[in-house]
Amino acid sequence: MRARVNIELVRELKRDVFGRVELVRVREDGADAWVLAIRRVACGCAVPGSGCVARVLLRREQRALAALAGMQGVPQLLRASRGELLRSFVSGVALSQTEELALDFFEQLAVLVAQVHARGVCHNDLHKEQNVIVDAEGRPGLVDFQLASTHAKTSRLARSRMREDLRHVEKHRRRYLRDGRGPEGLHFDLAELPPLRRSRTAKLWRRTVKPLYVFVTRRLMGTRDGEARRRSDGAWPRWTQARGPRA
Repeated sequence: MRARVNIELVRELKRDVFGRVELVRVREDGADAWVLAIRRVACGCAVPGSGCVARVLLRREQRALAALAGMQGVPQLLRASRGELLRSFVSGVALSQTEELALDFFEQLAVLVAQVHARGVCHNDLHKEQNVIVDAEGRPGLVDFQLASTHAKTSRLARSRMREDLRHVEKHRRRYLRDGRGPEGLHFDLAELPPLRRSRTAKLWRRTVKPLYVFVTRRLMGTRDGEARRRSDGAWPRWTQARGPRA
């Protein structure tokens, strides 16, 4: 029999057209300590079909986290039901808010994304800086897999999505190193590099689904998706020594 889990709400982190995300404390019966976790609740709103879409997104995250079980740097699936998912809390600071970065941070991030791909999972939402986490050791982590896709084999669609994930990693790297933002010897002029071209899948998304999503969430619902991005004229991270491969 599964142990009963006690859950206490700490605070709500996000609410949008497809539900809410909460920081909670979790303790199984018989355990001495409470641990932090993330609870995603799929609940629609007045927009027709939003509840159905919310449950589809929750199932996508559930499948992705199940495929990534035991991997470091990503959340671990704790429990899931038809309208709720509980996952482990990944400690760290969002890339958009961190005050320091290791010299090899983006190389490590590319390795982590490749490891996720090796499990047949594509994140599909790495353009958001808040989905990339910098942990206490300066190593990368990934969160928010509700748009992730799970692939049993490496199809053309899977390869396209994998390239998009890695394109976003390179896009972040270029932004954090260009125009003198990087350490001596690593910064560069963006004009000297070849352009990063979107895949056909990404172009189709931007022309069809994304405008509809923006219209529903921002025009009809009056909400924003919290895409925190470091200000170009703000403070940029200081650079620290390379961390090397994760043990």
